[in-house]
Amino acid sequence: MTVATTTTNLASSDGQRLPAELRRVLTTLARTPHLLVASDYDGTLAPIVDDPALALPLPEAVAALRCLAGLHETTTAVISGRALRDLATLSRLPGEVHLVGSHGSEFAVDFVRALPEEARNVLDRVRSEAESLCQSTPGLLIELKPASVAFHYRQCSPTTARQLLAHLRSDLCIWDGVQVSEGKAVIEFSVVETDKGHALDILRHQVGATAAIFLGDDVTDEKAFARLSGPDLGIRVGVGESLAEHRVADPADVATVLAFLLEERRAWLHGDQAVPIERLTMLANERSVALVTPDAKVNWLCHPEPDSAAIFADLLGGPAAGHFSIKPEHGSLPLGQRYLPGTMIVETRWSRLLVTDYLEHDLASHRTDLVRRISGSTNAVITFAPRPEFGQVPVRLLRERDGLRVVGTSDPMVLRSPGVDWEITSDGQQETAHAVVRPREGAPVLLELRCGTDDLSESVVDEPARHIRAASYWYDWAKTLTLPSVESDLVLRSALTLRGLVHKDSGSIMAAATTSLPEELGGVRNWDYRYCWLRDGAMTAAALVSVGSFAEADGFLAWLHGVLETIPGPERLHPLYTLHGTQLGAEAVIDTLPGYAGSRPVRVGNLANQQVQLDVFGPVVDLVVHLATARGTLSDADWTMVQAMAEAVSRRWHEPDHGIWEERHAPRHHVYSKVMCWLTIDRAIKLGEQFGRDLAPSWVPLRDTIATDVLKNGWNDEVQSFTTAYDGDDLDAASLFVGLSGLIDPADERFQSTVTAIEAELRSGSTVYRYRRDDGLPGDEGGFHLCAAWMIESYLLTGRRTEAEELFSQIIAAAGPTGLLPEEYDPVAERSLGNHPQAYSHLGLIRCAQLLSQ
Repeated sequence: MTVATTTTNLASSDGQRLPAELRRVLTTLARTPHLLVASDYDGTLAPIVDDPALALPLPEAVAALRCLAGLHETTTAVISGRALRDLATLSRLPGEVHLVGSHGSEFAVDFVRALPEEARNVLDRVRSEAESLCQSTPGLLIELKPASVAFHYRQCSPTTARQLLAHLRSDLCIWDGVQVSEGKAVIEFSVVETDKGHALDILRHQVGATAAIFLGDDVTDEKAFARLSGPDLGIRVGVGESLAEHRVADPADVATVLAFLLEERRAWLHGDQAVPIERLTMLANERSVALVTPDAKVNWLCHPEPDSAAIFADLLGGPAAGHFSIKPEHGSLPLGQRYLPGTMIVETRWSRLLVTDYLEHDLASHRTDLVRRISGSTNAVITFAPRPEFGQVPVRLLRERDGLRVVGTSDPMVLRSPGVDWEITSDGQQETAHAVVRPREGAPVLLELRCGTDDLSESVVDEPARHIRAASYWYDWAKTLTLPSVESDLVLRSALTLRGLVHKDSGSIMAAATTSLPEELGGVRNWDYRYCWLRDGAMTAAALVSVGSFAEADGFLAWLHGVLETIPGPERLHPLYTLHGTQLGAEAVIDTLPGYAGSRPVRVGNLANQQVQLDVFGPVVDLVVHLATARGTLSDADWTMVQAMAEAVSRRWHEPDHGIWEERHAPRHHVYSKVMCWLTIDRAIKLGEQFGRDLAPSWVPLRDTIATDVLKNGWNDEVQSFTTAYDGDDLDAASLFVGLSGLIDPADERFQSTVTAIEAELRSGSTVYRYRRDDGLPGDEGGFHLCAAWMIESYLLTGRRTEAEELFSQIIAAAGPTGLLPEEYDPVAERSLGNHPQAYSHLGLIRCAQLLSQ
């Protein structure tokens, strides 16, 4: 049996014998960003025995400490009265566990060398007296330490012990330069200050702990308990007065505490039972989004905007971060989940239970309303656990006649649930509502979460009508689309998803619905995509224009015109903005969330906001071309913007930038950015010619200049490919745009060679990586569905249709059961990665299906 299995069994079997309040505070402590676990040794990890040399720690306690030490952002330590060398020899704890000896004064085995001469002289006198007393005192054991001497009188008779203590207190205790500590059947004389609390503070400072737990059984441990405050936890072992707030009986209980803490922290850090990303299904209305798991748990919802703080963040922090769950009382796996065809309404089905979820439409802009309808013929269990501000705001739930009122939030929030009998429980900080309901035939149970109002009254419009309204919003729009013959159902789902990422009030378009879903499980490449990138938004709007929907492009361009009115000119554009077109605040980290499957940090905001990305003009101008061509007219405002962007390119195209992938290091002359600058001028020229507009005389020669520059500096003879940037030989999937944009003919040998080189280096089975270079960030990432889409288009342009069809079928296979795609795919682990659902992935799918249909 492994150590991990042993501690797991101990936690599960014995954890319940701990007091409920102690379990609660341990669970809370386990969720601190950086935890320090410190303990005494004798009487805590090891039972007290007559001979100190035989005091061995309980194996279960050692196993738990070892496993805790191996967890991320978790430090373990033993602070003992023993000499450090003896402590290390006897405990046999691994090197990951910090050992501090001599009551907190000995951090290193060569500690004695640091003693000043005067202290060494006093120590020699104490040792001499100890040797003399040992010879004349039956049962006395002397323990020599680098800076102290301990007198153990546990084996002395009571009379001898009293005589010994009387002598020591009248003699050694009053010597100059001697510090005295008394414990259980031991008295110690040290020539340096001994303070376990001071040692605890040193460890806390060294590791940057945000909370600490200390366990001890002796008088000397009280100095450590005295240093605990705030979220810290002290546990006294055994009887006696103590500053510790909690108490356990013996070292066996200590092992149980450590095992329980291990399991709680491991679950919090590693995101146990994280739902595969592609299996999450998105709800949407014209301004909000939410995610639902395959078993009908709402695990992601932000309010009042999709880029606001989350009310339910179970996705990134587990149940403690908030969720809204419905399941059969007698557990069974759901039979399936689906969208109602042509809508964003989701049904989750068990054999005798159906849960229907949708976000309401036609509400005031400050409202987010989620409707959950439970129908069937069996009992359903409901858990409502709102946790505003990513779980950082404690809430109370008040029962009222028609539902629940959430108290403690800055924005009003209620759950209308007539006829539901709620039970409210508390963990001391947050409250959660539970209920068991049984729908009747023709009388489903309705739950209406209303954010932004305190109104619990019945809606003016009945639920069936609101359901029809929500369905019609999507279904009526879907009927207007022109879909390709290849994978038309999946293309429709992609189009609906893209429209679901549109923020209708402002016209902006989100890059994805989430923040911090990892590009590597357990890694740090976790970014916030809930904003509007100029590039992503323009490409999304163009994809919707390509299937016959123009309103999203109109809204996006109107939003962009509004942004441009706030700055001197297009060259001052940031790469991304909030959904309402304002600049982002500073990127921040939410330490209290462990991240999806333990992938931290969880970020809000995005530092790319401060980068220079000169490629952004190209997709915007290309969108104007697509929209004007499809509609047959070009507005004066859009033409004026195109002219301004062309002028911005003329002033800045020769500069280095951070590129499409927003790498966080020094700018480079990226080939893709230069190609997009070329595309800006090329499309401006063609647009002006198409609609009879005056062209700037400099545009045609500038187009030729940029193309010549790319062909001269972007091509690398050694690798026989266009490279990432002018200054290296590394490859990048975005460099395929040399041919995809039309800068060179796809029949050109240089483009065909580039396709082959990128395929060889960056394609891995069903996906294509962005690049393989060191980008300054630790860890790896998956392949990008968008890059795979570019490769498919490149295959088609170079006459390789079979490869294009095969790769497209592999992309389709990576989609979740409801047809959604996140950003990336790991072909080795065969799992999805990145924020979800991702606009890039779905617009790439649409493009490929259209090309394969031609």
